[in-house]
Amino acid sequence: MSMMTNTLGRYFAGRFLVSAVGVFASIFVLLVLVDYIEMVRKTSGLASASAITVAQTSLYRVPQLLEKLMPFCVLIGAMTCYLALSRRLELVVARAAGVSAWQFIFPALASSIILGTLATVAYNPMSANLRELSKRMEAELFGSAPGGGIQDASGFWLNQITNDGQSIINAARSEQQGVRLTGLTLFRFGPGPKLEFEERIEAREATLEEGRWAFKSVRRYSLDKPPVDQDTYYLPTTLTPAQVRNSFSTPETVSFWQLPGYIRSSESSGFATAGYRLQYQKLIAQPFLLAAMVMLAASVSLGFFRMGGVQKMVLSGVGAGFLLYVLSKVTEDLSKAELMHPIAAAWLPVCVGGLTGFLALLYQEDG
Repeated sequence: MSMMTNTLGRYFAGRFLVSAVGVFASIFVLLVLVDYIEMVRKTSGLASASAITVAQTSLYRVPQLLEKLMPFCVLIGAMTCYLALSRRLELVVARAAGVSAWQFIFPALASSIILGTLATVAYNPMSANLRELSKRMEAELFGSAPGGGIQDASGFWLNQITNDGQSIINAARSEQQGVRLTGLTLFRFGPGPKLEFEERIEAREATLEEGRWAFKSVRRYSLDKPPVDQDTYYLPTTLTPAQVRNSFSTPETVSFWQLPGYIRSSESSGFATAGYRLQYQKLIAQPFLLAAMVMLAASVSLGFFRMGGVQKMVLSGVGAGFLLYVLSKVTEDLSKAELMHPIAAAWLPVCVGGLTGFLALLYQEDG
């Protein structure tokens, strides 16, 4: 019986991995195609944008987006796996041989925890690095013209006050956690309480150096002078990389191995660290969240579907996953507003999903 269980365990684990990886790959290809079409639309007017560069940019952007969908990939993959096993009567034969539901769920649980661990320690740093590369390639594609356009009010905003006055910086794109910016519009105001407008500056890119911002490919506009073009322009600043990071970076763009350092630097600079702490705890909890998704999938897909009921199974599983996603977003917003501890916000969806699937399975199998 032990040999049979081990053989069945490897078989069930293999079937689950094939289904989960297949769903992941399918969604990846779909997202790449959609993003590539959108990038082609945006770069249609750029003569320097080649098809290979646009495709590479889309390919580098998608992994970080797909990381958020990984729990749903595991959920759909697990439901697909158990539905296929049920249609082939393999689950019925396994039960007739004395194998309980808990025994053929355990291989999928162990596999999901391994997948989640790999996603945290390997996939997350890779997706963060690829996102930085995609930002650099986007800057090369869209940053050929000086300035990001004053009509564009989106992007990243930064306000700094020095002895020379106040400066408001708008950047279309951010790289290296805000140390390098592209597509810039700078508004300078004079010193004093009146904040008299002095000039507007547009630049292709800017880099934070020690004690200053270094702008390149600059065009300066003032009220009483014609526009002036300059190769470089230096703006004094008292900002540090840690302060800039707090304004321009998001916790999702920081890899798992860098998050502890970011948390310590933000704390030492007096900035809020709730977002970084929440992201760190979510990455730690990710393996167990994937296991909770397997429990939810098993609770709705271990029935006998020869007489129908597949639609109900699919809707139940998708609905459970959606409710869990809503719960995670609510706890995430509460944590970022510092109304809930990051540990509680990250682990509450895991506990709710895991306990819901466990209780449903316990009722179905032993109730």
